[in-house]
Amino acid sequence: MIALTAAEIADITHGRLDADPGITPLSVVTDSREAAAGSLYVAKPGEHADGHDFVAAAFSRGAVLVLAERPVAGPDGINYPAVLVEDAVLAMGALAAEAVRRIRLARSAAGDALTVIGITGSAGKTTTKDLLAGILTQQGATVAPQGSYNGEVGVPLTVFRADTQTRYLVIEMGATGIGHIRYLADMVRPDIGVVLGIGTAHAGEFGGVENIAQAKGELVEALAAGGTAVINLDDDRVAAMRSRTGATVLGFSAEGRPDATVRAENPDTNAEGNPEFELVLPGAETGLHVSSRLIGAHHTGNLLAAAAAAHAAGVSGKDIAVSLSTQSAASRWRMERTERADGVTIINDAYNANPESMRAALRTLADLGRGRRTWAVLGAMLELGPDSIREHTIVGTQVVRLNISRLVVVGLEARALYVSAVQEGSWGDECVFAETAEDAYALLNAELEPGDLVLFKSSNSVGLRHLGDRIALPPQSTEPTDEGSELL
Repeated sequence: MIALTAAEIADITHGRLDADPGITPLSVVTDSREAAAGSLYVAKPGEHADGHDFVAAAFSRGAVLVLAERPVAGPDGINYPAVLVEDAVLAMGALAAEAVRRIRLARSAAGDALTVIGITGSAGKTTTKDLLAGILTQQGATVAPQGSYNGEVGVPLTVFRADTQTRYLVIEMGATGIGHIRYLADMVRPDIGVVLGIGTAHAGEFGGVENIAQAKGELVEALAAGGTAVINLDDDRVAAMRSRTGATVLGFSAEGRPDATVRAENPDTNAEGNPEFELVLPGAETGLHVSSRLIGAHHTGNLLAAAAAAHAAGVSGKDIAVSLSTQSAASRWRMERTERADGVTIINDAYNANPESMRAALRTLADLGRGRRTWAVLGAMLELGPDSIREHTIVGTQVVRLNISRLVVVGLEARALYVSAVQEGSWGDECVFAETAEDAYALLNAELEPGDLVLFKSSNSVGLRHLGDRIALPPQSTEPTDEGSELL
């Protein structure tokens, strides 16, 4: 973390200092449970809790300063040392922007440069971020988000982990409305911007897919003339963003677009469902073979996006191809494969879901499941707005047409998926509706057999990733006991 005194924090955030001006925090946290010796605790109001209620807990764990919207007194009646601001989240953003500015200045003075790479898109952000970070870590000190820190709180927390030794700063950028990406881009001033694709995730919040495209394109608009826009030419809405940037455009394609300078030649998947292809980069040597350890042909686009961004950052083609061929999934619940001792295979891809990623996961299940009994355990895709029933109906139809052996639909919000599968011709025990995850667990625990292949997929808040984790454990007896259990 860049060292900032309490006085500097107050000045940067236009806050009121109510603390020793020389206090210099060593880290920044927004969860009091993560506070440690020397922490700055950000007391932000939340949807379910107010961070001001946990100031005492943060200081008990070693916090030395709080960034707060109102004073908080301790048991002795004396206020905890604080910088008081109107909006704690916006104040975090101001501190992050200043941290990036100082890192750039320090590295420039040392004759080097900080490279900031922003990544956005409706799907694949975290996987691409992980792949790119894996490549760049071999080149120099790299900071990338933990998990899916990609919003107005997560991006500053990522920045606060960087210091003057950081060579590459990878930023994942999410949005639920127009202007959100612009805010994050103004904060970190990316040198390279990656746009993966425009899907229907959060269409309800955005007010339509065109608004999603407008919002995601804010990243390439924010790039300076000397920057590089890495765009997915397989997505027409992303390809159209070429006209929205003054930066150099580096287009990638997994589908063989002739105008793509980064592409996959002879793409295929092996017996384990891992993508393989010859990587083509502008001006790079030939014979760059990539044999990924990720699962699913749909990851070819993510691999190419990471390769293009790394190329723009100056990494050699050979180093890119070697790194992409050695990396496994770094974040949990993204096509995460578990082989049970009894021969059942679990693919847990239930960190998130939208129509595009749902269809890709189902195609992977069908491809991998040839000669095996396949199960699709599916929950709702949330935040689709008025298109929700239609999109769930399409997925239900796809399950049947892909000849998935068994479908388990979990939760009332996904019932349209179940109804469409039945109407398409999936009857009897081929298609089951489970009102709760506990009901689904009982069914799976009783009926899974050696050799079965099971996919779990839903939006994050539905929680099927936890059901997938539970099923990935050795099978448990279904006999009743006097001990209760809670899944989610």
